Amino acid sequence: AENVTVTKDFRRVENAYHMEAEVCITFAEFGKMQNICNFLVEKLDSSVVISQPQFYHTPGSVENLRRQACLVAVENAWRKAQEVCNLVGQTLGKPLLIKEEETKEWEGQIDDHQSSKLSSSLTVQQKIKSATIHAASKVFLTFEVKGKEKKKRHL
Repeated sequence: AENVTVTKDFRRVENAYHMEAEVCITFAEFGKMQNICNFLVEKLDSSVVISQPQFYHTPGSVENLRRQACLVAVENAWRKAQEVCNLVGQTLGKPLLIKEEETKEWEGQIDDHQSSKLSSSLTVQQKIKSATIHAASKVFLTFEVKGKEKKKRHL
């Protein structure tokens, strides 16, 4: 209900009334939006007009993307350190320092030959690609490195 806005317009036309309603819905899932639009077109036929979707990102979703990029960068660094330790016969210890050095995000770009077209003439897939936000995080980690632990044998 909080993601739906309805605007109604009533007019008298000769001996009848004419009503137009505009329904704006904010969706978090593109697939759900497609399913509802298809359902409305199927049930209401020509009495409904579905406008092209408009894409935007909430501040919270962009911040979550930044956080996820940092976590993935830390996980990748840990995995690489683990592989190096295994290669040289050492055991990876606890992290001593974790520092995010750089973070950046950018919106997806459309191809140069498409950028000359008007935004309204882009396909839905091109609009999604153009509105997609990418994030990168550069991290610096220092780990403790230990010698291989000897396994105890029980007799």
